[in-house]
Amino acid sequence: MPVLVFSLVAHEYAHGYAALKQGDDTALMQGRLTLNPIPHIDLWLTIILPALLYFGSKGAFTFGGAKPVEVRPDKYRNYRRGDIIVSSAGVVTNLVIAVLFTVLFILLGLVAREFPSTAGGLAAAQRLLSWGVFLNLMLAFFNLLPIPPLDGSHILYHFLPRAIRDRYRAMQRFGFLPLLALMLFFPEWLRVLLKPAYVGMGLFFKVAHPFAAGAEWNIFQS
Repeated sequence: MPVLVFSLVAHEYAHGYAALKQGDDTALMQGRLTLNPIPHIDLWLTIILPALLYFGSKGAFTFGGAKPVEVRPDKYRNYRRGDIIVSSAGVVTNLVIAVLFTVLFILLGLVAREFPSTAGGLAAAQRLLSWGVFLNLMLAFFNLLPIPPLDGSHILYHFLPRAIRDRYRAMQRFGFLPLLALMLFFPEWLRVLLKPAYVGMGLFFKVAHPFAAGAEWNIFQS
């Protein structure tokens, strides 16, 4: 949970910071340029919706997120460039965090080799980092899905023919309903769309395994 909260907050912070650099100070004025999780909590999206889905499905399914950072694209110095940069900032941040956690995992493994007495504690830390890599890869590629209102839809919009742009963006009026429908009724499709995240996790295991401080570090082991 701490790793997930940090990753969600970092994602939203990145959107706000990128918007500020593009000329939009809305997030700054609203107090969203902070890693303090409290300003990023949304009563519905962060608390009520996940709880309803979790208890309604008896623990089989849930979905939620941090409060989306509000941006004003009309303030960007260059609308198209600014919108692409701001929309991709959260995804890039999650990918960078995954890489940094991988590097830290390797460094902890090297420390455990030099000081075997620390292996137990470092193995626990590596397990946490493994979850961090997994969660950030999932957040990155999930948000890249070209389904409004996810970040990927904002990026794809600028590469679509003009004739269908407005109709595509109009899907945002349905909120998260299309995404929830995909997750609830077509989970196999979602797994296919998120294949890059699982490929990335497989690459992480391949790179990190030689530096594991303990035998039971794999987060997918029971």
